[in-house]
Amino acid sequence: MAGPPLDHMRRLRGYRMPAEWEPHLATYLVWPHNLDTWPGKFEPIPEIFAQMAAALAAFEPVRILVNDETAAAEARRLIESAPVETASVRLDRIEFAIIPTNDSWIRDHGPIFVNRGLEAPSAGPAQIALDWRFNSWGEKYGRFDLDDVVPQRLAERYGFAVIEPGIVLEGGSIDVNGAGALLTTESCLLNPNRNPKLTRAGIEEYLRAYLGVETVLWLGEGIAGDDTDGHIDDLARFVAADTIVTVIERDPADANFAALDDNLRRLKTLRDRAGRPFRIETLPMPPALYNDGVRLPASYANFYIVNGGVVAPTFDCAADAEAIATLERLFPGRRVIGVPATDLVWGLGAVHCLTQQHPAPPRV
Repeated sequence: MAGPPLDHMRRLRGYRMPAEWEPHLATYLVWPHNLDTWPGKFEPIPEIFAQMAAALAAFEPVRILVNDETAAAEARRLIESAPVETASVRLDRIEFAIIPTNDSWIRDHGPIFVNRGLEAPSAGPAQIALDWRFNSWGEKYGRFDLDDVVPQRLAERYGFAVIEPGIVLEGGSIDVNGAGALLTTESCLLNPNRNPKLTRAGIEEYLRAYLGVETVLWLGEGIAGDDTDGHIDDLARFVAADTIVTVIERDPADANFAALDDNLRRLKTLRDRAGRPFRIETLPMPPALYNDGVRLPASYANFYIVNGGVVAPTFDCAADAEAIATLERLFPGRRVIGVPATDLVWGLGAVHCLTQQHPAPPRV
C-alpha cells in the first residue's frame, strides 16, 4: 500500500500531537447507551459516568455526546447529583451534543488533534482534527458506522478543520510525549485485522507524517482480557517528556506477568530522539477481575490527564492507594481523583478509554 497522501503530508508538515498533559480546550465523552457493552452490569454504569463527568468538569469543560434530548436530560440529572470531591458539580462546564453513536469508546473513534508549530506552512489552520478509520477493533463487534463518523459530526458542530489519513487507528493504541516520541504495541498496530497491507515501516510513516513524531517506540503484548489486541493505554504512559510509567505484575503465576515483564525490559532499552534513556516508573496491577470466568483488562495505566488534575480508575482493593500515591508523586501540582472502575471494566475499558481530549489550539 502506498504511503500517506502527499497533499496531506505537505499540509501537516510542522504539526504535532500535543502530550495529554498540555492544556485542554475540553474533554469529550459519549453517554452510555449500549446495553451489550456491559452485559449484566449496565444498571450502575450511568451513575459511574455521571461521577466521572463531574470529576472532569472540576478541571475543564466537558462535551458529552448523547443520542437524543431524553438522554441529555437523564445525564444532566445524574451528573447534578453525582458525588464529587469538590464543593459542587460544575454544570456550567458541561455541554451536551446530540450526535448518535454505536458505543461509548470515544478514545478510539473520536478525533485526534494536531497543533501547528512555528515551522508549519503559514497558510494552514492552527489546529487540525484527524479522522482515522475505525473498524471496531478489527470488526469484533456489531455496527460501528456511527462511531466511525464522530470526528466529522464534531467538526460540523464545533467548526474545526478535519482530514482523513485513510488508515485504521484507535486513540488508545498510541501515546505521545509531545516532544517527538510515540509509544505503541506490536500486538495492536501490526495486527492484520487493522491495516493488513501495511508493514511496520509503512505504519511508522503514517505516524510520523500525521502526528509529528520522530521516534516510534514499540512494546510487545497487551494485558489479558484486552479485546483491543493490546492498547498502550493499559500498559505504559508518558507522564513527562522524559518519563514513562508502566504497570507491572509482581506475581509470576499471573497471566500478565510474562508480557508485562517483557514490556518493562523493552522500556529500559528505549531511547528518545537524542539517544537518551527514558526514566521508567511503575504502577501496580490490581488483583485479577473476571466476568463469567473471562479475565477483565483492569489497569491503573488507564488514567486520564486533565487541566490541573488526573482522573484515575480504582478497583476497590488495597492496590488503589499505591496507585493513587504514585500518580500524585508523578504529577506534582495536579489533583488526582479516583473513579470506581470495577463495573466500568466489565465493558473492557475504563477512564482513559472513555475520554478524548481536545487540546487548546496554539497561539500562532
